[in-house]
Amino acid sequence: MGMGGGGGRHTLQSDINVTPLVDVCLVLLIIFMVVTPLLQKGIAIQLPVTDNPGKKPENEKQKLITVEWQRPPRYYIGTKWFPKADFQKELDEMFQRSPTTEIVIKADQRLKYGDVKEVMKMTKEAGFQDVGLITDKKTVGAAPGKAAS
Repeated sequence: MGMGGGGGRHTLQSDINVTPLVDVCLVLLIIFMVVTPLLQKGIAIQLPVTDNPGKKPENEKQKLITVEWQRPPRYYIGTKWFPKADFQKELDEMFQRSPTTEIVIKADQRLKYGDVKEVMKMTKEAGFQDVGLITDKKTVGAAPGKAAS
């Protein structure tokens, strides 16, 4: 029976086993890398870039309108596509259901200004008062058209 100070089979080890911690962190990293792009709302488009975009937090009262670059432009409310005539009718019905809804327009930067202006006009004709545009912030040193989300 030895009473020495050496590490025997039944001694307490005070070192932390880092391997399970690293495994869990890598799994979480992969999950977040896969899930985060899926959480982005709406249709994927190229947003216009500005130096100082206004910041307004998202809330439940907002409704997203997306205008996709096509000929003619494609109009979406949420992720549902509408032809131009039906789009105006849907805006009218949406205003009748909830007149305090805030409209946020997400328009592709390749669209002509007149196309975006027409969508804003349609929202105003439907009766909405609070209408905004979504843009990306210009990053320093980025190539034109390439901005961070």
